[in-house]
Amino acid sequence: MTAPADDPIRVAVSTVIFSVRAGDDGDVLMIPLVKRTRDPHRDMWALPGGWLWTTEGLDDAASRTLAETTGLAPTWLEQLYSFGDIDRSPSRVVSIIYWALLRSDLVETQRASADAPENVAWFDVDDLPTLAFDHNRIVDYAVWRLRNKAGYSRIAAALLPDEFTLAELRAVYETVLGKRLDPSNFRRLLEGSEALVPTENFRTGSHRPARIFRYNSDIDLADRGPLPR
Repeated sequence: MTAPADDPIRVAVSTVIFSVRAGDDGDVLMIPLVKRTRDPHRDMWALPGGWLWTTEGLDDAASRTLAETTGLAPTWLEQLYSFGDIDRSPSRVVSIIYWALLRSDLVETQRASADAPENVAWFDVDDLPTLAFDHNRIVDYAVWRLRNKAGYSRIAAALLPDEFTLAELRAVYETVLGKRLDPSNFRRLLEGSEALVPTENFRTGSHRPARIFRYNSDIDLADRGPLPR
């Protein structure tokens, strides 16, 4: 059936981009939100996004709109889902949603170099305000998807610097999954894994030196990996 000429359907692209950032009580899984400057939902927080251009693909649109609205370029990006309920916007809009990951050590560098907009703030995924449109529902789905995927893949590596200790890797998994992991079991699962490459360097501090690892770049982050417990 052809849509009526006076009722066009527009396509938007939005992105839920996760990063692990320092909070008052330790590391927190957070997302950036953009304060809307026009109606509908003026002054409410919303996911970064924008309209799909007729001259671009969906992946390009996700990268472009994220950069324009936040000044950020993700470490990892994947299409998540499409949301198209009839009453989700005053006009008929279908949103293609992406989810993305960004290393915490790159956030401020990217925003500083990109002259990022000022109407952006970071929020704990477990303590969000009421968002514009159906964006709370979208974030809930993205969080569920991330936590589910972190349980069977190496995707959490996209939240880490190039080099890290096993304790730092475990801390990222704990932040993403929202639960504590047994250190001994976690180390046993990961040591000897082809995904982890030990370096000759160690991180020193108040405890005994910890070996520094990096991820094997030949292995896709979405591939199945050890299951955190």
